[in-house]
Amino acid sequence: MADVVTKSKPGGKRGAVNVDIQHSSSPSPSVWQGFGRKVRLLLPYVWPKGTSSLQGLVMLCVGLLAAERLVNVLVPIYSKNIVNELSAGGPWTSLVSTVCIYTLLKFLQGGGAGTSGFISNLRQFMWIKVQQFTSRGVQVRLFSHLHGLSLRWHLERHTGDVLRSIDRGTSSINNLLSVWFGLVVFTCMVLYLTCTILITEWRTKYRREMNNQDNSAKSRAVDSLLNFETVKYYNAENYEVRCFEEAIFKYQWCEWKNSASLALLNQTQNIIIGSGLLAGSLLCAYMVSHGQFQVGDYVLFGTYIIQLYTPLNWFGTYYRLIQSAFVDMENMMSLLAEHREVEDADDAQDLQLTAGQVEFQRVCFSYVPGTEVLQDVSFTLEAGQTVALVGPSGSGKSSILRLLFRFYDPQGGCIRVDGQDISRVRQSSLRSYIGVVPQDTVLFNDTIGNNIRYSRATASDEEVQRAATAADIHARILELPQGYDTEVGERGLKLSGGEKQRVAIARTILKEPQIILLDEATSSLDTQTERNIQASLAEVCTNRTTIVVAHRLSTIVGADQILVLHRGQIAERGRHHELLEQRGLYAAMWRKQQKGFDTPTEKRTGNFTEDT
Repeated sequence: MADVVTKSKPGGKRGAVNVDIQHSSSPSPSVWQGFGRKVRLLLPYVWPKGTSSLQGLVMLCVGLLAAERLVNVLVPIYSKNIVNELSAGGPWTSLVSTVCIYTLLKFLQGGGAGTSGFISNLRQFMWIKVQQFTSRGVQVRLFSHLHGLSLRWHLERHTGDVLRSIDRGTSSINNLLSVWFGLVVFTCMVLYLTCTILITEWRTKYRREMNNQDNSAKSRAVDSLLNFETVKYYNAENYEVRCFEEAIFKYQWCEWKNSASLALLNQTQNIIIGSGLLAGSLLCAYMVSHGQFQVGDYVLFGTYIIQLYTPLNWFGTYYRLIQSAFVDMENMMSLLAEHREVEDADDAQDLQLTAGQVEFQRVCFSYVPGTEVLQDVSFTLEAGQTVALVGPSGSGKSSILRLLFRFYDPQGGCIRVDGQDISRVRQSSLRSYIGVVPQDTVLFNDTIGNNIRYSRATASDEEVQRAATAADIHARILELPQGYDTEVGERGLKLSGGEKQRVAIARTILKEPQIILLDEATSSLDTQTERNIQASLAEVCTNRTTIVVAHRLSTIVGADQILVLHRGQIAERGRHHELLEQRGLYAAMWRKQQKGFDTPTEKRTGNFTEDT
């Protein structure tokens, strides 16, 4: 009857070392709340609609289950018959027949010590495909749902928490499905059932607390490892170890409470079962001794009572498994219930890109209600032109790129591409025409070649190398021992910041998009490399609509239009020389930056110099 005790897991929340556990005074909701919703979620995967072969397997398993119950009823009867015939000295031929039937039934039923019989083994084997179908369906649905959530949700998530919820949620469904067959054998023993239900419900809070610590542990461990360099920078290894030990204490304390309450439940069940077995056996023995029952009747009673209590024992285990499965699924259910902030309209069509004109019309946007990041922003970017967005941090430059890429939808106004409202077109079609070089590039733990090829999986090696040459990284890749097969490490940590950014530029060049978004694309590069890449980007962006977010004004002096953002509004607009003549915000920013580039004879202005 004992559950398998979960192993201790490291990790935990950051903070001062303190092994005391804070108990919440608020009552925990029952896991049976929303039972109908959970069943409706699982039913399509338990009953595989549209798959006749799997539906046939489900029906066959149900039939085998019924046959297994029938065999369990017949085994004690034939056991009684054998004892009575032996006691009465019955004929050999009849005894042979009874023993053979009894042996066949035991073969179908299975022996003792937990040995499964032929029917049970066959049913479990038949159920494998159904269980795999269910597990695959739920995992794929959840994974697809997570990719459909907004950028806002992903920025706020704890990756370790999400991964642990997925792992535990999908495994809990498998545990849940494996127990349905046992439910039909439960017999109504009021005291036993009441005791089991009440104590198990009481234990729920400990299971839920354990899951919370499990999620925190996963998040804490992942966060610490992902920030390995930061830990080293601040000599915080001992602090991380103390936090790690604190998390172990917290998890083990929750684990102990869960295990102790389970032991209490098991002992209570054993007392109830033992008392009932003692009372029934004494009564039956009394009747046999007074000639009211035969010896075989005592055997029949003993066999039946054991078969009765075995399902009751399993009831306690199954009830705990079901409840634990529901508790484990709570996090996964919460993930599935997350609202998709950006969704395609029901009548959404593919974007029909003809030229690449981009228009922002009175766009308003805020990440937090009441705090507007963009206010009444309007501008038009003709096809093939380049517009540069400049301004202080927090002025809304990157938000414009995110809105065009439809990571978010604006609260007001409209964004159009070639006259089509992007909120009315499919996100996948919109993004297929847009290439992005982000400010902070994160690479996959794969080869450099595959990281570049990620934008177009069908690209040939020659095309990948041409893109790398345009991004001024081809020569550097050839210097590496394994060339394009060099592994970049997790998040690209084996490459420098400039190398990662050049890989991102090569990836975008390979995609050959019609609209290009450059978000501080050369911020991590040295002066010479920046000049080389500026020339490459200028060639790539030719005849393509380009939006550039720039901090170094010297990189955007040739832009067709420069928008100066200040506190979420367009404060100035025009070409480079026009803005300098206005002697406003742009001119002040230009003068400030030029002071940092002054030399005795000249100052740098991008890909050219002018006399001071």
